[in-house]
Amino acid sequence: MRIDLNADVAESADDLALLDVVTSANVCCGAYAGGEELMLDACERAVERGVAIGAQVGYPDREGFGRRPQEPATDELVDELRAQIDLLAEVADAVGGRVAYVKPHGALYNTVAHDERQATAVVEAVGPYGLPLLGLPGAVSLRLAATEGLPTVAEGFADRAYTAAGTLVPRDQPGAVLGDVDEVVSQALRLAGQVDSLCVHGDSPDALALVRAVRAALAEAGHHVGPFV
Repeated sequence: MRIDLNADVAESADDLALLDVVTSANVCCGAYAGGEELMLDACERAVERGVAIGAQVGYPDREGFGRRPQEPATDELVDELRAQIDLLAEVADAVGGRVAYVKPHGALYNTVAHDERQATAVVEAVGPYGLPLLGLPGAVSLRLAATEGLPTVAEGFADRAYTAAGTLVPRDQPGAVLGDVDEVVSQALRLAGQVDSLCVHGDSPDALALVRAVRAALAEAGHHVGPFV
Protein backbone atom coordinates (compact mmCIF):
# COMPACT_ATOMS: atom_id res chain seq x y z
CA MET A 1 0.00 0.00 0.00
CA ARG A 2 1.31 3.44 -0.96
CA ILE A 3 1.38 6.24 1.60
CA ASP A 4 2.79 9.75 1.44
CA LEU A 5 4.61 11.29 4.39
CA ASN A 6 4.50 15.09 4.60
CA ALA A 7 5.73 17.77 6.97
CA ASP A 8 5.50 21.55 7.23
CA VAL A 9 8.81 23.18 6.29
CA ALA A 10 10.32 26.64 5.72
CA GLU A 11 8.64 27.92 8.87
CA SER A 12 12.13 28.12 10.38
CA ALA A 13 15.61 26.93 9.44
CA ASP A 14 15.30 24.13 11.98
CA ASP A 15 12.70 22.19 9.99
CA LEU A 16 14.65 21.84 6.73
CA ALA A 17 16.31 18.61 7.94
CA LEU A 18 12.91 16.94 7.57
CA LEU A 19 13.41 17.05 3.80
CA ASP A 20 15.83 14.13 4.17
CA VAL A 21 12.96 11.93 5.38
CA VAL A 22 9.57 13.09 4.08
CA THR A 23 8.20 12.51 0.59
CA SER A 24 6.17 15.72 0.35
CA ALA A 25 7.01 19.15 1.77
CA ASN A 26 4.37 21.69 2.75
CA VAL A 27 6.42 24.80 2.09
CA CYS A 28 5.34 27.83 4.12
CA CYS A 29 4.64 30.67 1.67
CA GLY A 30 5.71 33.43 4.06
CA ALA A 31 2.31 34.61 5.24
CA TYR A 32 2.45 33.32 8.81
CA ALA A 33 6.17 32.47 9.16
CA GLY A 34 9.38 32.10 7.17
CA GLY A 35 10.17 34.09 4.05
CA GLU A 36 11.54 33.84 0.53
CA GLU A 37 15.05 32.79 1.57
CA LEU A 38 13.72 29.81 3.53
CA MET A 39 11.30 28.99 0.70
CA LEU A 40 14.17 28.93 -1.79
CA ASP A 41 16.30 26.74 0.46
CA ALA A 42 13.41 24.32 1.04
CA CYS A 43 12.56 24.08 -2.65
CA GLU A 44 16.17 23.54 -3.64
CA ARG A 45 16.57 20.72 -1.13
CA ALA A 46 13.23 19.20 -2.16
CA VAL A 47 14.25 19.14 -5.82
CA GLU A 48 17.59 17.54 -4.96
CA ARG A 49 15.85 14.80 -2.93
CA GLY A 50 12.85 14.14 -5.18
CA VAL A 51 10.43 15.49 -2.57
CA ALA A 52 7.12 16.89 -3.84
CA ILE A 53 6.65 20.62 -3.20
CA GLY A 54 3.33 21.79 -1.82
CA ALA A 55 2.12 25.32 -1.14
CA GLN A 56 1.26 25.65 2.55
CA VAL A 57 -1.11 28.62 2.46
CA GLY A 58 -2.59 30.38 5.46
CA TYR A 59 -3.89 33.52 7.03
CA PRO A 60 -1.36 36.41 6.93
CA ASP A 61 -0.89 36.29 10.69
CA ARG A 62 2.76 36.06 11.67
CA GLU A 63 2.07 37.05 15.27
CA GLY A 64 -0.32 34.13 15.71
CA PHE A 65 1.59 31.73 13.44
CA GLY A 66 -1.56 31.39 11.34
CA ARG A 67 -3.27 29.48 14.12
CA ARG A 68 -5.78 32.16 15.15
CA PRO A 69 -9.23 32.00 13.50
CA GLN A 70 -9.88 34.81 11.03
CA GLU A 71 -12.89 36.01 9.03
CA PRO A 72 -11.45 37.66 5.90
CA ALA A 73 -13.77 38.70 3.09
CA THR A 74 -14.08 36.00 0.46
CA ASP A 75 -12.39 37.99 -2.33
CA GLU A 76 -9.63 39.03 0.07
CA LEU A 77 -8.95 35.43 1.02
CA VAL A 78 -8.93 34.25 -2.60
CA ASP A 79 -6.46 36.97 -3.60
CA GLU A 80 -4.24 36.32 -0.59
CA LEU A 81 -4.00 32.58 -1.24
CA ARG A 82 -3.32 33.00 -4.94
CA ALA A 83 -0.54 35.46 -4.14
CA GLN A 84 1.03 32.88 -1.82
CA ILE A 85 0.81 30.10 -4.42
CA ASP A 86 2.23 32.36 -7.12
CA LEU A 87 5.16 33.35 -4.91
CA LEU A 88 6.06 29.73 -4.18
CA ALA A 89 5.65 28.81 -7.85
CA GLU A 90 8.16 31.52 -8.76
CA VAL A 91 10.60 30.38 -6.08
CA ALA A 92 10.27 26.69 -7.02
CA ASP A 93 10.74 27.44 -10.70
CA ALA A 94 14.00 29.22 -9.93
CA VAL A 95 15.51 25.93 -8.69
CA GLY A 96 13.90 23.63 -11.26
CA GLY A 97 10.91 22.62 -9.17
CA ARG A 98 7.16 23.07 -9.35
CA VAL A 99 4.26 23.41 -6.96
CA ALA A 100 2.48 20.04 -6.97
CA TYR A 101 -0.34 20.55 -4.45
CA VAL A 102 -1.89 22.97 -1.96
CA LYS A 103 -2.45 22.52 1.77
CA PRO A 104 -4.10 25.11 4.02
CA HIS A 105 -2.32 25.78 7.29
CA GLY A 106 -3.40 26.05 10.90
CA ALA A 107 -6.65 27.86 11.58
CA LEU A 108 -7.50 28.02 7.88
CA TYR A 109 -7.13 24.24 7.60
CA ASN A 110 -9.48 23.67 10.51
CA THR A 111 -11.96 26.31 9.36
CA VAL A 112 -12.39 24.97 5.83
CA ALA A 113 -13.14 21.54 7.23
CA HIS A 114 -16.58 22.87 8.22
CA ASP A 115 -17.04 26.46 6.98
CA GLU A 116 -18.72 26.57 3.57
CA ARG A 117 -17.81 30.17 2.74
CA GLN A 118 -14.10 29.95 3.46
CA ALA A 119 -13.89 26.48 1.93
CA THR A 120 -15.44 27.89 -1.22
CA ALA A 121 -12.81 30.65 -1.21
CA VAL A 122 -10.00 28.12 -0.92
CA VAL A 123 -11.36 26.07 -3.80
CA GLU A 124 -11.81 29.22 -5.89
CA ALA A 125 -8.22 30.19 -5.14
CA VAL A 126 -6.82 26.78 -6.10
CA GLY A 127 -9.13 26.14 -9.05
CA PRO A 128 -7.15 27.90 -11.82
CA TYR A 129 -4.03 25.91 -10.95
CA GLY A 130 -5.78 22.53 -11.07
CA LEU A 131 -3.68 21.33 -8.14
CA PRO A 132 -4.61 18.64 -5.61
CA LEU A 133 -5.98 19.96 -2.30
CA LEU A 134 -5.15 18.33 1.04
CA GLY A 135 -7.60 18.20 3.92
CA LEU A 136 -9.22 16.13 6.63
CA PRO A 137 -11.39 13.23 5.43
CA GLY A 138 -14.93 14.55 5.10
CA ALA A 139 -13.83 18.20 5.03
CA VAL A 140 -16.14 20.65 3.28
CA SER A 141 -13.12 21.90 1.33
CA LEU A 142 -12.49 18.45 -0.16
CA ARG A 143 -16.15 17.98 -1.04
CA LEU A 144 -16.28 21.31 -2.85
CA ALA A 145 -12.95 20.68 -4.57
CA ALA A 146 -14.14 17.33 -5.89
CA THR A 147 -17.31 18.98 -7.18
CA GLU A 148 -15.12 21.43 -9.13
CA GLY A 149 -13.02 18.61 -10.55
CA LEU A 150 -9.94 19.21 -8.42
CA PRO A 151 -7.98 16.20 -7.14
CA THR A 152 -8.33 15.75 -3.39
CA VAL A 153 -6.03 14.13 -0.86
CA ALA A 154 -7.28 12.83 2.49
CA GLU A 155 -4.75 13.56 5.20
CA GLY A 156 -4.11 12.13 8.64
CA PHE A 157 -1.96 13.49 11.46
CA ALA A 158 0.44 11.21 13.27
CA ASP A 159 1.22 13.76 15.98
CA ARG A 160 -2.19 15.28 16.72
CA ALA A 161 -5.05 14.02 18.89
CA TYR A 162 -8.47 13.56 17.32
CA THR A 163 -11.96 14.20 18.65
CA ALA A 164 -14.67 11.54 18.42
CA ALA A 165 -16.01 13.42 15.38
CA GLY A 166 -12.72 12.97 13.51
CA THR A 167 -11.57 16.58 13.82
CA LEU A 168 -8.34 17.70 15.46
CA VAL A 169 -8.36 18.50 19.15
CA PRO A 170 -7.73 22.26 19.49
CA ARG A 171 -4.13 23.05 20.36
CA ASP A 172 -5.14 24.94 23.51
CA GLN A 173 -6.50 21.72 25.03
CA PRO A 174 -4.33 19.27 27.00
CA GLY A 175 -2.97 16.39 24.94
CA ALA A 176 -3.70 18.01 21.58
CA VAL A 177 -0.15 17.44 20.35
CA LEU A 178 1.33 13.95 20.64
CA GLY A 179 5.02 13.77 21.47
CA ASP A 180 5.63 10.20 22.59
CA VAL A 181 7.31 8.33 19.75
CA ASP A 182 5.46 5.08 20.36
CA GLU A 183 2.12 6.87 20.44
CA VAL A 184 2.89 8.79 17.25
CA VAL A 185 4.03 5.65 15.42
CA SER A 186 0.98 3.72 16.60
CA GLN A 187 -1.36 6.44 15.34
CA ALA A 188 0.49 6.66 12.01
CA LEU A 189 0.08 2.92 11.43
CA ARG A 190 -3.59 3.09 12.40
CA LEU A 191 -4.28 5.93 9.99
CA ALA A 192 -2.16 4.64 7.11
CA GLY A 193 -4.93 2.49 5.67
CA GLN A 194 -7.49 5.29 5.86
CA VAL A 195 -5.73 8.29 4.29
CA ASP A 196 -3.50 9.15 1.33
CA SER A 197 -0.95 11.23 3.22
CA LEU A 198 0.34 11.39 6.79
CA CYS A 199 1.64 14.57 8.40
CA VAL A 200 4.08 15.20 11.21
CA HIS A 201 4.36 18.87 12.14
CA GLY A 202 7.75 20.42 11.57
CA ASP A 203 7.50 22.56 14.71
CA SER A 204 6.69 19.64 17.01
CA PRO A 205 9.31 18.81 19.65
CA ASP A 206 11.78 16.23 18.26
CA ALA A 207 10.00 16.37 14.88
CA LEU A 208 12.92 14.82 13.00
CA ALA A 209 13.08 11.82 15.31
CA LEU A 210 9.31 11.38 15.05
CA VAL A 211 9.33 11.50 11.25
CA ARG A 212 12.18 9.01 11.04
CA ALA A 213 10.39 6.63 13.40
CA VAL A 214 7.13 6.93 11.47
CA ARG A 215 8.79 6.30 8.10
CA ALA A 216 10.67 3.28 9.41
CA ALA A 217 7.52 1.82 10.95
CA LEU A 218 5.50 2.34 7.77
CA ALA A 219 8.14 0.59 5.68
CA GLU A 220 8.38 -2.27 8.16
CA ALA A 221 4.60 -2.68 8.01
CA GLY A 222 4.80 -3.11 4.22
CA HIS A 223 3.76 0.37 3.09
CA HIS A 224 5.51 1.95 0.12
CA VAL A 225 6.37 5.44 1.31
CA GLY A 226 6.32 7.88 -1.60
CA PRO A 227 4.75 11.12 -2.80
CA PHE A 228 1.10 11.02 -3.85
CA VAL A 229 1.90 13.17 -6.92
